[in-house]
Parts: sequence; C-alpha cells; structure tokens
Amino acid sequence: MSVQFHYYPLPALPYASKPTHSLPLTLSNHSPPRSSIIPNLFFFQNPNFLTGNTLFIRMQRFCSASGVSKNKAMVERLQRFGVITSSKVAEVMETVDRALFVPDGAAPYDDSPMAIGYNATISAPHMHAMCLQLLEENLKPGMHALDVGSGTGYLTACFALMVGPQGRAVGVEHIPELVSVSIENIQKSAAATLLKDGSLSVHAGDGRQGWPEFAPYDAIHVGAAAPEIPQPLIDQLKPGGRMVIPVGNVFQDLKVVDKNSDGSVSVRTETSVRYVPLTSRESQLRGY
Repeated sequence: MSVQFHYYPLPALPYASKPTHSLPLTLSNHSPPRSSIIPNLFFFQNPNFLTGNTLFIRMQRFCSASGVSKNKAMVERLQRFGVITSSKVAEVMETVDRALFVPDGAAPYDDSPMAIGYNATISAPHMHAMCLQLLEENLKPGMHALDVGSGTGYLTACFALMVGPQGRAVGVEHIPELVSVSIENIQKSAAATLLKDGSLSVHAGDGRQGWPEFAPYDAIHVGAAAPEIPQPLIDQLKPGGRMVIPVGNVFQDLKVVDKNSDGSVSVRTETSVRYVPLTSRESQLRGY
C-alpha cells in the first residue's frame, strides 16, 4: 500500500482521533472556518505524536523548505498563518530562543514536538503559542504561574518574562536530570536574570501535587495528559485563575479550567490533542 503525503502552507490544525482524508482548511492568515474544505488532502499519524504531544498538522516540511532557521522567523511564520495572534505572545516567543531548550542536533525551529530524553518531549511551537495565548490574561506582571512537567524549561522561561520580576514563575519536573538541564538552559536565555533574582525557579517533584509553596496561581499549565484533572492543581488555582491541561488517555482534549470568584470551577474543551501521560516518575522511566 502506498501513502501519499502532502504539505501545505497552512496553520496547524486539530484533526480527529483517527486520520481523515479531508479537513476544514482555508488559505488565509486567520484561523480557518470549519465550513471550508480542500479536497484530496492527506494526513498521517506522525510517529512523533506517539511520544509527542499533539494531533496537529505539522508545518515542519513547509517551514524547512522556506528556510525558517531562526527564532524570529519561526515566530513570524506562525503569525502569518494565524497560529499566533497575540503581539505579547509573539514578543515573548521571539525573546526566548527555542534553540536553547532543545537537544543538540535537533531542528529547533521546526513545528514539531521532539524527544528530550527520559520518555519526555518538548511541545511543538504552535502548542506553546496556543497555551500562552490561552493563559495570556493570567500571565500579567506580578502574577504567579505554575508549569507542571516543565521539561527543558522553555515555557517556564516564557512565563517568567510575562509575569516579570514582581511575579513568580515556577516549574515542576519529576526527572531531576531534566531539572538540571532546564536550569542550565534558562541561564543561557533572556530569563537568566529572573532565575538569579528568584522570581523564576524550577523544582524536582511530582507535578500532580502542584507546588504549594507559591500558591495560589493565576495560571497553571500542564504539559502531559492526566486521566482526570488533579484536585491539588484545582486547589492551588487562584479565584479568577486559569489552568490549561490535556485530559484523557487514548483520546485526549486540551481543557481550559477557569476558577470563578466564588471558588466554583468551569471547564471547557479547546481542541483534541495527543500528549505523553502525566504519571509517576517510575512509570515514565519504564516507558509508561
């Protein structure tokens, strides 16, 4: 059986849990309306998705063919195709060079998740952009942000720059070796001064328990899929705060969790995704 692959200069889009022969797409600089269809467009299950984090079309081949080799160009490309719509998110993603947070020899500006060791991944740039935009109003100067499963530290560094020195950005990662790597990465980045002054910190621990020391948090991001939303993270979310978390096992949805001023919680689904599991350190090292 032969498989035909097509790569189009289009925004990264979600597709269903099974590959399909057509999806709602449009050639515009904005998010596509669901009524528009390009026929004979083939999609595939990328092997990276099994250890990556999203069921989105990759822009990797298109970006590479277009010579996207620098961080600013990567951000501009994501803006052009409607993935990044926030000027603040564009600014912080331009400031934090993704190349400092991927393994040596990797293609840092390809729009793809990639393995970082220990059966963990760093998200694709379009997923970072999506999560930053969903949390933007809760990442203002002086606010507190928690990054669960902080990996190599990229999104934690972005959070730190957004909340600034008067705020607090906290990364929690249960692989101590990745904590050490992330600290080294951040020290080389634009967020280095925030790490030095203590407004940015990365800790080894079970992210499912959050990090109570600096709670409550205005923003919580979870970088792995939980079977259900962990109660400690809900408890540590500030009234008026927001959490973005993938939820599910085989079939996963990116959930947006808002805590209301009275302490009640509202949950909605943003899109279908594919993340590695949020689990124990031992289970992760065994390969889940």
